[in-house]
Amino acid sequence: MTRDQTAEISATSHSVDVGEVTTRYLLYGLLPSWFVPGVADWVMHRRTRIEETAGTKESLIHSLMMTEVGVPIALTLRYEVNPLLLSVQLAGAAAHEATALWDVRTAVDSDREVKPIEQHIHSFLESLPFGALAALMCLRNDQVKSLLRGGRGDPDAWRLVPRRRPLSRGYLTGIGLAIGTCVLLPYGEELLRCVRAARRRRRDEKHETHGNHGNHRWYTTADAATWRAAEHGAKGD
Repeated sequence: MTRDQTAEISATSHSVDVGEVTTRYLLYGLLPSWFVPGVADWVMHRRTRIEETAGTKESLIHSLMMTEVGVPIALTLRYEVNPLLLSVQLAGAAAHEATALWDVRTAVDSDREVKPIEQHIHSFLESLPFGALAALMCLRNDQVKSLLRGGRGDPDAWRLVPRRRPLSRGYLTGIGLAIGTCVLLPYGEELLRCVRAARRRRRDEKHETHGNHGNHRWYTTADAATWRAAEHGAKGD
């Protein structure tokens, strides 16, 4: 290829800002798509009647997992990526993975059926945090190097620094509405359903216990009356 041909190709091709493209992918692709498997997982919990099996314990584990992912996301949307934020993100991803194992163990031990489709949904929910974090670390490799150095030489390494280019209010509002609609509302309903079911079971067990005690008292009184009558008859003879 001649120099003229190379110059012609360079003049007609479009330059691509990889950092800008990656940022848009994270903000408008990966993050919004996260809500889809989240809602699908809630549907599976409802179909397998989580409130009658694992109950409140598993529902609270789901809330913990969402917190482990939600806090790093919220901080990333508001603050610059630096060693402190990367540490929070790495810790959140590791905690989320460990809690995911606890979640499945809790479901299995409670005899709630975790169907293959739910397991497949879990694979998305577990891999998305690592995909997002890997893309972000490639995007901000300078901060990864700073983290490996312990933040030495960077006065802002271990404090939250507001974004130099804040995200638009419209975008943040949209993400907030999506979180409310696809996360807080369905999983709040799940937790409420589990709590109500647990209260109902305790109430039924209490009534059953009282009923058994009442029957025991009735039989005791009847037996005593029979015994007294038999004793009185024996004396009469």
